[in-house]
Amino acid sequence: MEESQLLMTELPALTPSRVTLLHRSGHYYQLHQPHLAAIPTSQSQEILYNSSNAPHYTSGGATGLPAYAQGLSSRQQPQVTARGTVTPSTHISCLYPEILALIFSYLEVRDKGRAAQVCTAWRDAAYYRSVWRGVEAKLHLRKQAPALFASLVRRGVKRIQVLSLRRGLGDVLKGVPNLEALNLSGCYNITDAGLINAFCQEYNTLTELNLSLCKQVSDISLGRIVQYLKNLEHLELGGCCNITNGGLLCIAWNLKKLKRLDLRSCWQVSDLGIAHLAGVNREAAGGNLALEHLSLQDCQRLSDEALRHVSIGLTTLKSINLSFCVCITDSGLKHLAKMPSLRELNLRSCDNISDIGMAYLAEGGSRISSLDVSFCDKIGDQALVHISQGLFNLKLLSLSACQISDEGICKIAKTLHDLETLNIGQCSRLTDKGLYTIAESMKHLKCIDLYGCTRISTNGLERIMKLPELSTLNLGLWHVR
Repeated sequence: MEESQLLMTELPALTPSRVTLLHRSGHYYQLHQPHLAAIPTSQSQEILYNSSNAPHYTSGGATGLPAYAQGLSSRQQPQVTARGTVTPSTHISCLYPEILALIFSYLEVRDKGRAAQVCTAWRDAAYYRSVWRGVEAKLHLRKQAPALFASLVRRGVKRIQVLSLRRGLGDVLKGVPNLEALNLSGCYNITDAGLINAFCQEYNTLTELNLSLCKQVSDISLGRIVQYLKNLEHLELGGCCNITNGGLLCIAWNLKKLKRLDLRSCWQVSDLGIAHLAGVNREAAGGNLALEHLSLQDCQRLSDEALRHVSIGLTTLKSINLSFCVCITDSGLKHLAKMPSLRELNLRSCDNISDIGMAYLAEGGSRISSLDVSFCDKIGDQALVHISQGLFNLKLLSLSACQISDEGICKIAKTLHDLETLNIGQCSRLTDKGLYTIAESMKHLKCIDLYGCTRISTNGLERIMKLPELSTLNLGLWHVR
């Protein structure tokens, strides 16, 4: 398509005379008029031909098709073998459109489009909305493309990612009126003026909007977004460095259904902005109390006061990302420990988090199941003692580059029996002794990261690899499964 490149292959109608030969490993596909037959290469299968030279296949008297397809497709035609015996055979062209659509639904996006180029019957089946359920169209919008949008609507596509944009965004919103998710991540030429012109009426079906790395977007755009997209549940603003506390006040006022908010690297956001979201002041009109996932990664101006606001107002929060928030200290974890719904806590590279913070979490009754304190230089064996005495619900624990040894590992191995993922890469003090303890006690471990653990040997690795549920072992350059 010259007007706009679409990573989802278009579905054109083919002329009956078109003949093409495709090949994949283990299968041969021959296109003929009007259908395509898939002929597996198994030795037990006998290929038959009828008078029209359309290939069929059988396997030990069976049709060669899946059981559910045999049961739902009754249009079988008798075939005559070289010996003159009549054998029932089902050709793939006999499948009902509903069965074809079911098969196409399992294909990759590009293959869905390619299958539709086989014949008109396959094209019609490929246009079933069930084939495209949940698919996100990835578009390069360069010129007007009304036929493209009509095709998306016919297929029921309601999720769009714009990879590059030279025309107005309004064309997308008008062309796909029932849009549910719009991803503009990385579209650097998106401006406040462009968004204001695009969002000129209410879009009640749109629930997800991604503006990550749209660095020209500011609070002005948020004012228009919250006015016309009041049903938003997911909003991503990562890297939008012009967003301020005023923009968060707009969000707090209007987006009451918001469940996921990403403010990664929004450097102007401070404790006041989090207070708006949590609804702890009068200006915020109650805040966004439905929030379940909040990313504050690399928000350098946040302090422990922001965590106090979170613990008071955002009581339904399930996960919070505070990685690289260098002003967060152990005292802030006192507030998070009181949140009964919190399950995931990311403190990666928070330089002021230490063993004391882990004690606050454990003693405060935290129910977190995922904890990441990687690259926190002040986390040592004493932190693992606290974790082993209180954080019994942990299933994922990341301790990469922390100051831990075999002694600390032995503590958590004896109590965290439900742990499934353990990341202890670049912990240079660990030896085979720690691995032996892990192998003896953590029977439910599925994934372990040992990258950069230079003091372990093949003996320790052999013990680890005998864990009954282990599926992933990361050793750095080698990834053993």
